[in-house]
Amino acid sequence: MSEDTIAPAIAFFDVDNTLLRGASLYHLGVGAWRRRLVTGRDVLSFAWKQARFLSVGENGVHLASIRARALEVVVGYSRAELVSLSAEIFDARLLQRLWPETVAVARAHLKAGREVWLVSATAQEVADVIAERLGLTGALGTRLEAVDGIFTGRLTDGVCHGARKAVAANAQAERSGADLTDCWAYSDSHNDIPLLDLVGNPVVVNPDATLRRYAAARHWPMMILKRASIKAARTSKKR
Repeated sequence: MSEDTIAPAIAFFDVDNTLLRGASLYHLGVGAWRRRLVTGRDVLSFAWKQARFLSVGENGVHLASIRARALEVVVGYSRAELVSLSAEIFDARLLQRLWPETVAVARAHLKAGREVWLVSATAQEVADVIAERLGLTGALGTRLEAVDGIFTGRLTDGVCHGARKAVAANAQAERSGADLTDCWAYSDSHNDIPLLDLVGNPVVVNPDATLRRYAAARHWPMMILKRASIKAARTSKKR
């Protein structure tokens, strides 16, 4: 590498409660209900778990049950249909729930010449849509098994969650030729500690109680975001 060449670096972003207020799966559930893919009871269950997520942070049991139901719902549907639903939900529901501060940070990384990758437990097709809509480099998500383009209801390699996020990020850094000590990671959840520990520049965003203690002990930077900023961004766009 020549002296004039800038060494590659990556900023990894969690999605739920980091780039987006709340859980993307909930909003996909609402979209699926409108297409009559799930029942009203499902949506009420999703809504309760969404409220819980917003108040106390990620709950592995609740999110696992939502994911299990989501896998049941997609059986027999195609990748193209999931991408279409994801694009529809992003435009109708997710766009207005993005944290403007973390989106601005992601775009600042891009402007500085770094790659920006989402690392999320959400389905790869959903994560791809979010990354594309925001103009990011790409996404690392949970891969759903498909045969001839039709979902089977199984996963190809488990949920991209917890330690698996760190594995996925490490693999992407190797593909990009990036030194992890020069990389960033952003998350709200203690489940992402393996990802945050992996990089040289971890940043916590509205951390849950466990992550807050862990980050404070290591003097990691902390972003505390308020819902008012999302409201202000919406108002600004309407003017």
